[in-house]
Amino acid sequence: MRAMKLIVPAVILAAGFVVCTSVTYGKAEYAKKESKKCVDCHGKVSADKDAMNKNLTDMGKYYKDHDHSLDGYKK
Repeated sequence: MRAMKLIVPAVILAAGFVVCTSVTYGKAEYAKKESKKCVDCHGKVSADKDAMNKNLTDMGKYYKDHDHSLDGYKK
């Protein structure tokens, strides 16, 4: 019975973390690597991965097409 007093709250807490955390699709390492913000490559930031891929700016399209590099990109 004593173990149940510890197990039940731990399970509830773990389930809460699983339910309340969202999956991130962004690549923070890209932003750090290029010293840019998300909105530099995406017209609108959204939680939907497909929407994020569709709303790329010119810079974002260049980055995607040039092997994740902004080398040679000119505004």
